[in-house]
Amino acid sequence: MTVSPQKPLVIVTRKLPDSIEARLGELFETRLNVSDEPMSQSQLASAMREADVLVPTVTDRIDGRLLAQAGEKLRLIAQFGTGVDNIDVESALSRGITVTNTPSVLTEDTADMTMALILAVPRRIIEGSRYLRERAATWTGWSPTWMLGRRISGQKLGIIGMGRIGQAVARRASAFGLEIHYHNRHAVNEAVEKELGATYWENLEDMLGAMDIISVNCPHTPATYHLLNSQRLKRLKPGAFIVNTSRGEVIDENALARALEKGELAGAGLDVFENEPTINPRLLDLDNVVLLPHLGSATIEGRLEMGEKVLINIRTWMDGHKPPDRVIPAIL
Repeated sequence: MTVSPQKPLVIVTRKLPDSIEARLGELFETRLNVSDEPMSQSQLASAMREADVLVPTVTDRIDGRLLAQAGEKLRLIAQFGTGVDNIDVESALSRGITVTNTPSVLTEDTADMTMALILAVPRRIIEGSRYLRERAATWTGWSPTWMLGRRISGQKLGIIGMGRIGQAVARRASAFGLEIHYHNRHAVNEAVEKELGATYWENLEDMLGAMDIISVNCPHTPATYHLLNSQRLKRLKPGAFIVNTSRGEVIDENALARALEKGELAGAGLDVFENEPTINPRLLDLDNVVLLPHLGSATIEGRLEMGEKVLINIRTWMDGHKPPDRVIPAIL
């Protein structure tokens, strides 16, 4: 592939770190979104008709219908984000548009947030903090039977998705004394299992029924949409907790809310939501649910590393080479 020696027009859909935007401006003809307001579908379509390179984020829905409106110039979609479930990659490739993302850089940050929720929900940390902020004047002090949570050490943690993030979660959880179990499409390498002290469950339903805490760390794909549906949620013990820092669509949110309301589950910690940014009002009304505004990857270091990957992918493409972080569907 030969790319024009002229600077390509790079259109960025959201506000990125200042240093990344400055570098983009030095290297390319760049159009930034200084307001950070999410683009509408019509604005995205307009950008795709003009750009040589589009830099979207995981909240931008780029489906086949939108790609059909892309201009002839658009040849690279350099996603600022790890996942690509928001992009119809196959449709893009069929139109000669390369898709890249920013893998690996968010593993530790997301695992940290997962572990924070694993601690926060059973120990009622957010609930306790909220109580003091709202009722400090009436708090009578420590009590031997008030606001009791659940011990973490010795509990069985079931990880759904044992990729990079799942394994990073397992390492952290093991240090806190949790017993590690996991479900994956395939068992991981025996050496990894031994290192993590992890037990593989081929059947998800069987694992769910035996766990105290479930951590969702698999990507959102057609195969994982509502993976935790009403039937599977019923397999969990009434004292079990669910943590999700992956994608909201993996859990049937209404079924989860119903189970929590009925006391069929002890609690949940959610950093992602099925219809984000809309939050299910039933979840907002529950004291045993910790809700976070998609903070799993929100570190300064992580965002800068993501930006650097975007820059490398665009520059490599400009030089006529295959970008290092190309996304290629498994079926291709």
